[in-house]
Amino acid sequence: MVQHQKPKAAVRKPRWLKRNLPRGPVYGKVNSLLSEGKLHTVCQEAGCPNRWECFSRRTAAFMIMGSRCTRNCGFCAVNHGPSAPPDYGEPARVAEASQNMELRYVIVTSVTRDDLPDGGAVFFAKTIKEIHKRIPCASVEVLIPDFQGNEGALHVVLEAKPSVLNHNLETVERIYPSVRPGAAYRRSLELLKRVREYDSEIPAKSGLMLGLGEFPGEVRETLHDLFDAGCNILTLGQYLQPTRDHLPVERFVHPEEFDDWRKTALEMGFSAVASGPLVRSSYHAEELYQLQKTGFKTRS
Repeated sequence: MVQHQKPKAAVRKPRWLKRNLPRGPVYGKVNSLLSEGKLHTVCQEAGCPNRWECFSRRTAAFMIMGSRCTRNCGFCAVNHGPSAPPDYGEPARVAEASQNMELRYVIVTSVTRDDLPDGGAVFFAKTIKEIHKRIPCASVEVLIPDFQGNEGALHVVLEAKPSVLNHNLETVERIYPSVRPGAAYRRSLELLKRVREYDSEIPAKSGLMLGLGEFPGEVRETLHDLFDAGCNILTLGQYLQPTRDHLPVERFVHPEEFDDWRKTALEMGFSAVASGPLVRSSYHAEELYQLQKTGFKTRS
């Protein structure tokens, strides 16, 4: 068991965060399909360290409703500022790109659109339906914002029958004001709780970043909060500072410590857990979805 220590400022990335960047014909094809369809991915916009691997494996997390977010979170590399009106042709283009990429598991997320009355819920629903129309056998995971607590907006998304409803809690409650201004810890937990209440067949998923200054006891408490809210699938990854203007990394968490947190979460009762320095909410999402099925039945 790795000894948990008080967070401290990190200077340089450790060796376990360095990796080769695979490229090849598949990577290029995925890039071309996204460009031709005028589509965004969170992989590109947020500077995900796994995007080369994922594109090479024909996976991508589509980001709908533009590339500008109405919030300005301290950890996120996605651009913020005024957003253009949503493109009503985008859901069909996402479905077409998914078909061309021969996807059987499609991940759809978005920027936060607090400027829209429903936060963009109808565009999530339209995208899910378009994907199901083009690829009837495909599973669709959606990673949604909090819709400012709008329960009706959440219902619109759930009625479209996604395979997984993902909403990232991101961090512990104490540091929420600096990490997620505009969001609310308890509001996000309530959203996850409503998923199971509204449709017990749809598993709820969430994720945390470590290395922002949280303490072990706070992480454990947050995991309990997520489990009590009905979360079935969990991801834990290392926070990496996108630019000098973003929150600094307080500590690089050792891979063995991530292993410890995975064991802890499974012992709590989570059905499927991915925990590691380079894990992100969409990383190997299909494998987690398949893994959770048996365990999920015991909590429905």
